[in-house]
Amino acid sequence: MNVTAAKIAAIGLNHDHIYGMTDQLLHAGAELVAFHEPDDALAARYAARYPAARRVADRRAVLEDPSVACVLTAAVNADRAGIGIEAMRHGKDALADKPGVITPEQLAALRAAHSETGRRYIVHFSERVSQSSTARAEELVASGAIGQVINIVGLGPHRLRPSGRPDWFFSRERAGGILVDIAAHQFDQFLAFTDATRAEVVAATAANRAHPQYPELQDFGEALLRAEGATGYLRVDWFTPEGLPIWGDGRTVILGTEGTIELRKYVDIAGRPGGDHLFLFDGKEVRHMDCAAFVPPFGVRFLADLRDRTETAMTQAHAFLACELALRAQAMADAA
Repeated sequence: MNVTAAKIAAIGLNHDHIYGMTDQLLHAGAELVAFHEPDDALAARYAARYPAARRVADRRAVLEDPSVACVLTAAVNADRAGIGIEAMRHGKDALADKPGVITPEQLAALRAAHSETGRRYIVHFSERVSQSSTARAEELVASGAIGQVINIVGLGPHRLRPSGRPDWFFSRERAGGILVDIAAHQFDQFLAFTDATRAEVVAATAANRAHPQYPELQDFGEALLRAEGATGYLRVDWFTPEGLPIWGDGRTVILGTEGTIELRKYVDIAGRPGGDHLFLFDGKEVRHMDCAAFVPPFGVRFLADLRDRTETAMTQAHAFLACELALRAQAMADAA
């Protein structure tokens, strides 16, 4: 398979993250050949953006196409793991929007399918793999710019706007809890920035603080994490006020032994325009970096991994561990 001609297809378009996933691989050289989506409105939007891709009525037309190397999915949260398993058992890799799983049983089934087939189920943690400031921070951390990372603080506030949400969003059975869903990003970043291959959830909380009309919704969640030589704290919520000109002030603070990096991913409330602001301060100076033009390497690496069977974009172990931590935290919070 020529990496510049890698053929991809999509099954399930329920979350708009599918557009970022698709664009990232297309810009890296992939070819989108087909998609399956039963909902006509969702399918029409996708077809309008990617007119070269054919819509198929039966998902088997994607799964049984030997030319398709990877299946993308941003289906309803509860359905993503099953689509990934189908793809793997048809000899394809899968790239799923987060959350990659919402139950321990799904994770166990994915691990079994991976072991049986040798195919991969990678989760597209967009806050890291397609966010320019986060990807640039990864490079800086890897280069030793702030020394050894010893703590991560990840904040993931979101705006709810319930009238624009589909019914499945408010179902725990179909969407999962807040720590499984939103906080999947923060678990991924904790592992990436600390380079941890093992970690534990020390404490976790999740609750519905202010939306009793949606009894299955959790609008607030937090967790404490620990790995060898590093700790972390994450907080996610649905409380972004309408006065903020963006859906959420996503922030990550990376504390190193020789400096600190703070990411203001989507907005600088101090007034600088745009997003992808990176602040680095060390023993010499304070620097602000506008990372908007930085191209995250995930897409190119992922396509190379499809071709070469390498793991340069994300290892399977990392994807599964991030999902496992999210599930552990959610279970701990629910049991409290």
